[in-house]
Formats: sequence, C-alpha cells, structure tokens
Amino acid sequence: MMGDVLIPSSRSVLTVACEQTEVLLFDPISSKHIKTLSEAHEDCVNNIRFLDNRLFATCSDDTTIALWDLRKLNTKVCTLHGHTSWVKNIEYDTNTRLLVTSGFDGNVIIWDTNRCTEDGCPHKKFFHTRFLMRMRLTPDCSKMLISTSSGYLLILHDLDLNKSLEVGSYPILRARRTTSSSDMTSSSSSGPRTVGSPCHQNDSGPLSEKHMSRTSQREGGSPRNSLEVLTPEVPGERDRGNCITSLQLHPKGWATLLRCSSNTDDHEWTCVYEFQEGAPVRPVSPRCSLRLTHCIEEANVGRGYIKELCFSPDGRMISSPHGYGIRLLGFDTQCSELVDCLPKEAGPLQEIRSLYSHNDVVLTTKFSPTHCQIASGCLSGRVSLYQPKF
Repeated sequence: MMGDVLIPSSRSVLTVACEQTEVLLFDPISSKHIKTLSEAHEDCVNNIRFLDNRLFATCSDDTTIALWDLRKLNTKVCTLHGHTSWVKNIEYDTNTRLLVTSGFDGNVIIWDTNRCTEDGCPHKKFFHTRFLMRMRLTPDCSKMLISTSSGYLLILHDLDLNKSLEVGSYPILRARRTTSSSDMTSSSSSGPRTVGSPCHQNDSGPLSEKHMSRTSQREGGSPRNSLEVLTPEVPGERDRGNCITSLQLHPKGWATLLRCSSNTDDHEWTCVYEFQEGAPVRPVSPRCSLRLTHCIEEANVGRGYIKELCFSPDGRMISSPHGYGIRLLGFDTQCSELVDCLPKEAGPLQEIRSLYSHNDVVLTTKFSPTHCQIASGCLSGRVSLYQPKF
C-alpha cells in the first residue's frame, strides 16, 4: 500500500514512500524500477526530501529520520533519533544545511547536517504546538508555516533557525482569532505534549495584549521568529471547525496552498492564500498576512485519508488528488501567473484537465522538478506517471 507522500526529486530519480516500510526508486523517464529499500524503516515511510543530487532523507512512523546516499543504498548514512511519535515532514535549508522535521509529537526539530556522523546529527527542539499536522519552509527560508488538525495555521516570520529557544520566547506579532497561550510552547516547556483529536478544538479565547506585546519589535521590522496565529477562511465553514490536512508553498514564495476538511470530514476544499507583505504593525494589530484568493471544493472520497497536493515548478498550476484521479487546476483557463490573477474577492480555481488511471483513492501527487511530468499514487499502491503529448 502507498504511504501518504510520493516525491519525485533529484534530476534522475523518482522516489516513492510506502506504507510497508519500503522506499521505491524509479527512472522517471523510462519508468524502470531501479531499487527497493525493503526495510528502509520499521514502520510506514511518510516523506522523502533530497538534500542535494545524491543525499536524501526519509522519515517514518517509527519516529526516526534516515539519511541515504544514492551511491550506496545498501546501508543508511545514519539514523536520527529525537521525535517521540510519527514523523511526517522533512524540510531543508540549503544555505545553513539544517534539516527541519516535524511529527505528531507536536515538535519541530532542527538537525545540523554539517556535523553529521554515523551515529547521527546534533539536534535541538525548535518549536512545539499541539495538533501539529504539517510544517513547511518558504523557498527563501524566511518563514515557517505549521498547520494543525484544530484548524489553526501558525506562521513564524523573519525565521532564524539558529536562534536558541532557551533565551527567549516567541513574540505574538499579529493574530486573527488567536488560541490559548497554553496551546503553543517553545522548547523551554516542561515536556512534549501529545497530539490530540483531529476534530476542531474550542480553545480558550484570545491572547492578552500583555502577552502579545511582551517582546518589543526590532527597529524597522518585526522580531525574529515572531509568531502569527491564523484561522484561514474556508468557504462554507465560517461557523464550523476544520482541519488543515495538507500544506504546500508556492515555488516563488507568493502563496500557500492548503487542503482543508470539515470537522465532520464530509467536505474538502483546496484553497490558495497569498502572502500580504507590508509595513510592520504593532504586535496587537489584527491585520492578517494571508488572504484567500482562490478555492475549489474537492470530491468527498476516501474519508479519513490525507491527500497531498502540490504546485507545478513554475507555480502556474496545481495538481490535486480528486477521487480516483487528479485534477490540474489553474488560476485562470490560460494557466497565468498568480500575480496576474489576483481577484478583489476569492474566486474559483479553474479545472484545466482531469486525469484518471487508478482503481483506488489517490492520496498524493507531484510534478517533476525537471521534466514535463506528473506522478500520482493511490491507496492500493499503484503509481502512475503522466507526460503530456504535443
């Protein structure tokens, strides 16, 4: 069976994360099977991230992260221990060579691959929040976005991954429907919290002005790692809770792409939110840095399963799991740039084409970063490759 993430990376390898402890490697052009890492982990493999053209990392429900080298796949480079629950996401800052992972223990952990040995890498807990689902870095690593099963989206602005959390806490910069301060703690908290129910949580009201302004802004800008707490607007869900199940970033850093489901799991939407950058505001200002620009309702198929969607490498299209296939969506029918299609009020995403070749629910889809190609994977384990013919 397929794991919930399939990521084609590198210039020559398609990698597939599988539920049954395996990682599969294919040639994306010929579709030839290259190798199977049959015991890559001791539990489901969830995510794969290439660090360069030969090194890649995998993470698993066995609570570990593994580093691999394409030139020597018989053994792992090393195994990283630090999470206490399922590890779901891997991000990488190519400038600092810091690996960033997140899991259902609510922790975001930083790993220093500059000092990696066969015994692992030095690491530290960077952030903690309850109900954590997905974590992403913007392409320039200036922001970290974290989605939760309780419907909140957290944004760390002016990101500094090297900042020691023992010497300070995160200033709350802006908030639109904030959550209780007890729901978000830094690594100086007494201990890790466990992930709760995926249903919407009724947290106890907004943060106080005293708490939000306790750390002053730097001159001419916001404090490093300032935290924004949002409840993204979802069509039809103004009075109901929702769960943010999938989170992706526009390749140029212009927007974030969310897959949201209602708290009863009977509706799903794909939503695009543009980043609204501007002059610094007071910490207690209600201004929101995200604005809903486009959305579309998805097929209510495969309840309870997370469907991972993605942007194309140029950011002009979205590939979204849709029942037993995928839909290619655009901001308009000409696949124009997002910046040329920003409506005053949220408008619908346009369906460019639908592709159906699976006999089970599609859980993940990904564009090739180097070829005119799309891959998709379904619950029963089938992987499909699509290449347009001109």
